[in-house]
Amino acid sequence: MSQLPNQSTEGPVPTSADVARLAGVSRATVSYVLNDIATVRISEPTRRRVREAAAELGYVPHAAARSLRAGHTRMVVLPTVNFPADPLHQRFFHELETGLRRLDYTVVQYGSTGLDADEAPRAWAELRPVAVIAPGTIALTPQGISVLRRAGAKAVITLGPRPVDGAHALLMDQRKVGSVAIGHLLARGRRRIGVIMPEEDGLGLLAEPRLTGARQAAQSHGAVIEPLPLRYEEESADRLAARWRTLGLDAVFAYNDAYAMLLMRALQDAGIEVPRETAVIGADDLMLGGRLLRPRLSSVRLEMAAAQPLADLVHRLVRHTGGAPEHHDLLRARTVHRESS
Repeated sequence: MSQLPNQSTEGPVPTSADVARLAGVSRATVSYVLNDIATVRISEPTRRRVREAAAELGYVPHAAARSLRAGHTRMVVLPTVNFPADPLHQRFFHELETGLRRLDYTVVQYGSTGLDADEAPRAWAELRPVAVIAPGTIALTPQGISVLRRAGAKAVITLGPRPVDGAHALLMDQRKVGSVAIGHLLARGRRRIGVIMPEEDGLGLLAEPRLTGARQAAQSHGAVIEPLPLRYEEESADRLAARWRTLGLDAVFAYNDAYAMLLMRALQDAGIEVPRETAVIGADDLMLGGRLLRPRLSSVRLEMAAAQPLADLVHRLVRHTGGAPEHHDLLRARTVHRESS
């Protein structure tokens, strides 16, 4: 049996010198353009010519070498933990990752489950990120922020209900959700209100501040707030519905639309009329609840309200260091009134 000789079908790896020759510029200019060096002024036509030459040759900058020169990577670390996969956060991360890739950042999701407030910053710092966007489930400390900055992080940003000293903050105060939901029910004359508290792992991050917001809204009206543990299971909802009339509640804020739909079905099966006996409101304003369910579900619609695209905000914080930490309130909440309340 004959055997073909081993021949490489690939040419030599293109270098920055090849890009410079094709674009008709110096290697330094190639480096400035492809590394996005802001301190050197280069015309947009030249930048475009360099990028087109790099694309034509298939040139890819050496990430490790670039990191050594700059002291950091073009990497943005998004630590992942048991974070609720609700529609708002899904939209947030999708928009952020898409925008950062457009700005030539590499987005890395770092599994951080089990890391404490001291371990997590050291683990992230090993990657030499240019920015870290840390979830509120990991309590960053000034020491942890200092570790990241010494490792080259130009921007340390927290995502959660409260800011952290020394870091920029993207605030998503979930108390607003509970406050808006209860405010709606109070305006409809309801005064004994249940608040569903999901028993699934990780959901307490949103459920607890929503309960706090509900209590704050009810306080000045003399209304009663009753936390109600519930698993996302038909059997759990049926058990709660079976004892509903003994609770003496006339309304429920069901954490989100999914739990609201589960509970409303169980209440109806138990013969409890919605909304005559019990008004129901959820959150997220899902199409299934708002348009297909009967009665149609009232909900709290959540929206991002950043003054600029999130990726552009991160890019600006990376490029302009040294200023005071910025706090940006991202969350807007408003009720959508339908038949269930």
